[in-house]
Amino acid sequence: MPSRFLTLADVQEVLNISSPQAYALVRSGDLPAIQVGGRGQWRIEASELESYIERQYEANRARIAADHP
Repeated sequence: MPSRFLTLADVQEVLNISSPQAYALVRSGDLPAIQVGGRGQWRIEASELESYIERQYEANRARIAADHP
């Protein structure tokens, strides 16, 4: 059974981005996440990551459509 939650490191790997970039996505609210445990480790639901990716595809399609009416 796949894990429901991903770590920031998992997000970095999936999106091929740096640690500060992954953290910025979470802190800005662009990628919804929760903090768990005494140290407040960030966890991202796999479905939220997939939704974020889909939103980015949609934003890209909208930019292309706007640039080529």
